[in-house]
Amino acid sequence: MGPVDRIWEFLQRLSPLTRSCLLSELERLELSGVDMPGSADLQARLRAEIRNNGAGGHRTINPSRYFFMPVEQLLIDGSPEHANEGRIARGSLTPIWEWISRDLLPTMARDYNAQMRDLIAADKQREILKTASAFQTKVTKSLEGTLGRADGIEQVRDKLKAYTASPSVFDDVVKLMKALRAREELAKFADSLPDRIAEFDDPQVKKMALLLDGLRKKEPEAVPFALTLVAKRLKEPWQVMRLATKAARSKNVADVITAPYAMTVPMVLDQLEDKRLALRVALKNNRVVTAKEILTNIYDIEYAIQVRIDRIEESDWGHRLSAIMSNTAKMVQDEVKRFPDEVGHVLGSNRLRSHRSFGDRLTYIAWKGRDAIKTALRSATG
Repeated sequence: MGPVDRIWEFLQRLSPLTRSCLLSELERLELSGVDMPGSADLQARLRAEIRNNGAGGHRTINPSRYFFMPVEQLLIDGSPEHANEGRIARGSLTPIWEWISRDLLPTMARDYNAQMRDLIAADKQREILKTASAFQTKVTKSLEGTLGRADGIEQVRDKLKAYTASPSVFDDVVKLMKALRAREELAKFADSLPDRIAEFDDPQVKKMALLLDGLRKKEPEAVPFALTLVAKRLKEPWQVMRLATKAARSKNVADVITAPYAMTVPMVLDQLEDKRLALRVALKNNRVVTAKEILTNIYDIEYAIQVRIDRIEESDWGHRLSAIMSNTAKMVQDEVKRFPDEVGHVLGSNRLRSHRSFGDRLTYIAWKGRDAIKTALRSATG
């Protein structure tokens, strides 16, 4: 019996929820760059088990899944270590649910689970949603009271350590509270959006800005989540930053930073970071074709940011962009060096940076000229 088999034998003694929590931790560590021998095999076995027997927290239709349903569209599968206020890491749900069930409201959670299992078995959808909503309200109020105290915050942080090593799960608890508190307004906002936005042109940007302005007056804390909902409906999610760049007085980074919905720029940087992590995983698993697609997308997003925000290198945004691209370049260089110079590597091709073509450079210059004219006209009429 090999080491992985022995570990698996031990894991079978743990509860299904604990094994699901372990899977979330293994996925998080992999995305964070931690290399653990045997992890891929264990992850595959845990995922197969979850698919086969329906265990495992948020991955199946069970009481916890209904509880988290209002935030389903806010979940991301990337690294949870980013401070993006508009999204919640899917991997955080299992430890959060365990903490709610064992520490925050154990008696209420036990009653909720028992009631929901009967309702789900009877397929009483109306009662299911009503019961889930009632428990969401109880959890929200309990969180408000607990997180409203300094000692309560420390208590939550300490308790969460029993379920996860990720410090960002606490941030996701706070975001969960805010999202549940605004769930009705967020649901209305989501219903007002088209299922898919193929082209985020000026009329669409204006329409989204008006919808967001209305939401901001009612539920200011819901705005980051609403921006995530918009981004998820865009064919090119990075275009969500147009809500900031179009509203800014000029393309200068100082003006974009003070524009409404400037938080969309860090959101796009998070998207870029997620792709960098996905590139690392693809390279680690020798998925070169996938890596090529991801790298091309990274270059395109980098170009889009630089085109739309002038002097970004002078800002924290620019520093972060530079760090992401430097780390990406190092990964690509390490991969290319694995092969002899005469062989070459698809990831080393300049063709991946399509915007470096002559036609795209002319387009870039035209955009710059148009922006200069707009800025001059604004100054003249101001």
